[in-house]
Amino acid sequence: MSVDYRLTLAGDLTLEEVAALAAPGATEGRSPAGNRVLSASLNKESGYVVSIVATVDGYYEAESDGGEMWQWEPARSVDITFHMDKEVLAEKGRPHMLRTVDQVLRSRPEDAALILNGGWLMLTRVNGQVLLHNAAEWHDPNYDIDGMRTAE
Repeated sequence: MSVDYRLTLAGDLTLEEVAALAAPGATEGRSPAGNRVLSASLNKESGYVVSIVATVDGYYEAESDGGEMWQWEPARSVDITFHMDKEVLAEKGRPHMLRTVDQVLRSRPEDAALILNGGWLMLTRVNGQVLLHNAAEWHDPNYDIDGMRTAE
């Protein structure tokens, strides 16, 4: 079984700008839909495979705190998907992924969202304010992610 985390950055970014932060050395390919994608297998080092793709007229929906549905429709965005096997999730994959998310958020100013398996909201950043969602279920202070606070 596998788990996917998707970090979406709103805005007109290039795949290369994002790959330099999330997956240096990523190689270019095509998605099943024929879109350009940059990807890298970082299983050995970080416990995941990462893919980066640009989207236009995006629509994102996920369950937020208390079961409320959250929606977001960025005109242009870049998705960074971290795909990992469930066996490495807790000890290797998630901590490395969250450090990468932190690095991307520190380096880029765009609004952002982190969603688990396409339906569970973990984090948002709007106008520079980072909020953790459903934090009781996943957040560990040892992850050392700066500037994040729990949604109220």
